[in-house]
Amino acid sequence: MGDYVCKFGGSSLADVEQIRKVIEIVNSSEGRRFVVPSAPGKRDSEDTKITDLLYLCHELTRQHVDISDPFSHIEKRYNGIANELDLDLDMPGLLDLLWEDIEHGASSDFVASRGEHLCGRILASALDATFVESAEVIKFGSGGALDPETYDLVGSKLAGPGRFVIPGFYGSARDGGIRTFSRGGSDITGAIVARAVSATVYENWTDVSGMLMADPRIVPDAKPVHEITYREIRELAYMGARVFHDEAMFPVRDAGIPINIRNTNRPEDPGTVILPERKQTDQPVVGVAGRSNFTMLFIEKALMNQTTGFGRRLLDVIAGLDISYEHTPSGIDTMSVIISDDELGDKGEALVAEIENVLQPDRVSLLPGLALIATVGEGMSHHVGISARLFTALAEANVNVRVIDQGASEINIIVGVEAVDFEKAVEAIYRAFEN
Repeated sequence: MGDYVCKFGGSSLADVEQIRKVIEIVNSSEGRRFVVPSAPGKRDSEDTKITDLLYLCHELTRQHVDISDPFSHIEKRYNGIANELDLDLDMPGLLDLLWEDIEHGASSDFVASRGEHLCGRILASALDATFVESAEVIKFGSGGALDPETYDLVGSKLAGPGRFVIPGFYGSARDGGIRTFSRGGSDITGAIVARAVSATVYENWTDVSGMLMADPRIVPDAKPVHEITYREIRELAYMGARVFHDEAMFPVRDAGIPINIRNTNRPEDPGTVILPERKQTDQPVVGVAGRSNFTMLFIEKALMNQTTGFGRRLLDVIAGLDISYEHTPSGIDTMSVIISDDELGDKGEALVAEIENVLQPDRVSLLPGLALIATVGEGMSHHVGISARLFTALAEANVNVRVIDQGASEINIIVGVEAVDFEKAVEAIYRAFEN
């Protein structure tokens, strides 16, 4: 067995009982040598995440408002955990230092990062592991990009025998100040560590047993996905599936390190393994995901296909209004551009007017109320009849298809349907491929 990197999310560290599960998981295998913790998350639906309390403390200080109330909740959480675990750790002293840092105007990134930092100190003490300060080894370059020297620094610091704990979510900028990743960035830290130590597996422990083939809010009995490729999960994440931080895939994907999404509350479940290539080639479709709130821009012009540069000029108009687009299905004399409603905002009238001015189309209109659904699987290109099954399922569910788009890679088929038919369409497609 090689070395494993184990990242634990906020739900896995929410209270002392959850942390005891984490300790048991780590101690169950000598290979679990590198542990990356998030900050404690919510204990229940009425609770507040530690990171949110820290952001609140920073904002109140900025407004010269007393932080005693939110900080008391932070103290109670951390002191309670440290006391119940009977750790040889001066948690009150660490919290006093944090109070002073906040009161003296510490940056928002520094304050927010202390959730992971303090959780890391707790786990290092509980596991009798070496604590590694993330700011010393994870470096951000100019523009906020990860400095490539990070991998050498992490690898050198984590060399040698024993167990190591390195907090997630943050590193340091060139000036030495703390810099955080985006929310959920502990996934990225874990991936960086996995690549730096050439881990056999990057285990990402959370509160679900991996990915499901469809959103359980739409399909309550959706089956688990046991294996999925980096490409497939990227396509599903783009269309709304949210299990793993998108940016966290790149460090391990480049190194060919598998990611295993596991459930802290059900460690016996195998979870989902993300691989460069899937071994289960008999399953052509791995998932169905989608999003609502799109608008279709429809343009018609006679002899469009003979008008050099028409498509380029159309996209130039869209870019000129600082609008990004999703897809561009087209015909001989027609072209459609699908835009998310968030991107379009209140620019619809201006967009139509500019297109009429620049391109003189025969017709241009905006058609709102569209939902996009992606059926994803690298095996689809090797199985006859996938499209027939998909569109038969939609027809039998009485769902009208407004848009069809399939790339040359044949890894996905995207359909656009009326937003009111979104959930019905997702379930119909799922049922067509669940077996």
